Amino acid sequence: MSKEKKIAQEILNNVGGKANLERVIHCMTRVRMDIIDYSKVNLEGLKAIDGVMGVVEDETLQVIVGPGTVNKVAHEMSEMIGTPLGEKIVHHEPSHQTDKEHVESEAQLFKSQMKEKQKKSKWKKVLRVIANIFVPLIPAFVGAGLIGGIAAVLTNLLSAGYIEGAMWKQLTLVFDIIKSGLLAYLVIYVGINAAREFGATPGLGGVIGGTTMLTGMTPEQPLHNIFNGEALAPGQGGVIGVIFAVWLLSIVEKRLHKIIPNAVDIIVTPTITLLIMGLATIFLIMPIAGVISEGLLGIINWVLDIGGAFSGFILGATFLPLVMFGLHQVLTPIHIEMINQDHATFLLPILAMAGAGQVGAALALWVRCRKNKKIIRLLKGALPAGILGIGEPLIYGVTLPLGRPFITACIGGGIGGIGHIGAVAIGPSGLSLIPLIYDNMYLGYIAGILAAYAGGFIATYFFGTTKEMTAPQDVEEEV
Repeated sequence: MSKEKKIAQEILNNVGGKANLERVIHCMTRVRMDIIDYSKVNLEGLKAIDGVMGVVEDETLQVIVGPGTVNKVAHEMSEMIGTPLGEKIVHHEPSHQTDKEHVESEAQLFKSQMKEKQKKSKWKKVLRVIANIFVPLIPAFVGAGLIGGIAAVLTNLLSAGYIEGAMWKQLTLVFDIIKSGLLAYLVIYVGINAAREFGATPGLGGVIGGTTMLTGMTPEQPLHNIFNGEALAPGQGGVIGVIFAVWLLSIVEKRLHKIIPNAVDIIVTPTITLLIMGLATIFLIMPIAGVISEGLLGIINWVLDIGGAFSGFILGATFLPLVMFGLHQVLTPIHIEMINQDHATFLLPILAMAGAGQVGAALALWVRCRKNKKIIRLLKGALPAGILGIGEPLIYGVTLPLGRPFITACIGGGIGGIGHIGAVAIGPSGLSLIPLIYDNMYLGYIAGILAAYAGGFIATYFFGTTKEMTAPQDVEEEV
């Protein structure tokens, strides 16, 4: 049995098996599961699994196994469950269950779900929706973003005369086309994922997303904003408007399914749904969402411009706690809107410094705790990923369990966040973000990373360790 298959099997065993799961999906480092009955989950058992770096309890139970490994573990779980990743798991009631057992199990399940609903705030529900819409797109963001970064480097080399020839120009064009396969049609992908999340037909959600592109509209014959008479712009309102529009679409579609006769439902319902929501999206949602998006980005840019180094320090220092609670996903639509409007997100490189602060803290731990083989072993597994911008193994495997290094890593992130650097796409942080840096500001970003490394190292070296951490310890012993 492979290591990944063993981890998958042990995760299933500790969450109550297939019968206790509604859906399984993964992001860059976490296996995410929708749990039916939390009372059946063995959290301590999950944390004790060899290869699991941490567990996050939220509306989705998140088991951190690290980059690369997570893909294999999630697919092994999918094979064991017999359901594709991201799809709702179908449960068949056991035929041998008696009426008494059935009603008792249903009562217990209802009780558990009621307790969970009481714990869930509306804010957490919003975060979950945003995460479920964008998490499946993260690999595409990473791949397309890095390919676009390579195209940008080639363009700069061509402009500077370091390389020349039709081959390089054509290769750059091909890379840009691949990048645009995601970025140019992102609203369609968001519409499809949003429809899945809200229980609507995915294809209809994609159409509504595509509607915001205003395909076919020309400058000579524009559609007008009914509020101010100005011409509507393709993509106005961005992904924020698309998510809201698809949410309304899901309500309309569900209502129509209830009142349209089955014989004509497949024809009438999608037609009426698209007609209603298409008109509402173009003439109501796009103008309103456009104002909201511009206002939100205006506030963020104002904070960055007015606050300067102080704002950068606060943002860089507080991002690790956001990641710890899984709240960082809510920033994805904001990054996308900044890129759409300003061709770059000036927020992402600042937040990326949080991971660099962790790397600095990890290097200090390596020096200070070199006799502690347990810590060194953890660092060997987590540090390479951290350098490349995947910070969760360091968070859950090293700094957070140890306590002090997590705080000193945050300080390092704040020190690195004092610059004003942009990124042309979202993707991993750390060194992996360098190809995505906007307007050739690579040296400024690298300087920020080095400052965060240094800040995290110094703070951790002098204030982030205890005698227990630095004491000699074998791998078999606990930290």
